[in-house]
Amino acid sequence: MKISRELKTGVVAVAVIALFIWGYNFMKGINLFDGPLKTYFTEYSNVQGLNTASVVTINGVEVGKVINIKFNKNEDKRGRLIVEFSIENDFEFSKNSVAKIYSASLMGGKSLAIVPSYEGELAIPGDFLKGEIESDIFSSVTEKLNPLQAKVENVIVSADSLMTGLTDILDVKSRQNLKLSISQLNATISNFKSASESVNELIKNNDEKLAKTLENTELMTANLSKLSDTLVNANLGVTIKNIEETVSNLNNVLAGIESGEGSLGKLLKDEEMYNNLTNASKELEELLNEMKLHPKRFVHFSLFGKKDKGYNPEEEK
Repeated sequence: MKISRELKTGVVAVAVIALFIWGYNFMKGINLFDGPLKTYFTEYSNVQGLNTASVVTINGVEVGKVINIKFNKNEDKRGRLIVEFSIENDFEFSKNSVAKIYSASLMGGKSLAIVPSYEGELAIPGDFLKGEIESDIFSSVTEKLNPLQAKVENVIVSADSLMTGLTDILDVKSRQNLKLSISQLNATISNFKSASESVNELIKNNDEKLAKTLENTELMTANLSKLSDTLVNANLGVTIKNIEETVSNLNNVLAGIESGEGSLGKLLKDEEMYNNLTNASKELEELLNEMKLHPKRFVHFSLFGKKDKGYNPEEEK
């Protein structure tokens, strides 16, 4: 049987069309030989570069592809994007699962990962899953650098304001005064350094004397410690008690004298005795004067045994 050229041409054309249709759908992530696909939906405000034919994974295993991305025509959600993706195996998860966009690598594009949840009602094809976006390293760095950038800008503005204020305050005269103060401070530091060197030299030259002084101080401290121990061991309490008793007795004697008891007390308190002693003293004084002026009235003696003639007042004349 001879096949005509037209039939061959028709078969080739059908094969090319079928291959084109299969290739087109394969590029969209649809494999016509896998049978009916289970498709699900999710929604984002920004797909971060996700496109059709992007890989869909569950726990790191490729299970499908992104089929279509289109804008939401709902008036309340205008501008949001609906992502349709397929699951090619029989893996089951609940409607509480999350469809998360993530970066597969630093240089690669975006992929879609299903974070499965097994609580609640099972998801069926056509259900919408909650959409989330995982921050990549660049987004994370940018998010952390933005607050830092704002703080740096605030610091720069504050520093600029501070420098402006300092410029306004530090006029020419203030700057000269500040320079003079710094110069005087340098001179003070230099003087202090010289004084410190002098003290060090003095200590170095008198090292032996200082050591001797410290040794004497230590010896004096030891002697004081021994003296303290001696006073403690000398029964100082008994001595103080005896002194207190002596002082008490002396106070009693003085009290007796003050009250006129005893000879000394009577001498101090009895006016008659005082007057008698005063008169006796006066008479004794007069007698001594009389003996001094007229000794012959009181003393009669002879060296050769001559008889004493007695006192003759005329002889004195």
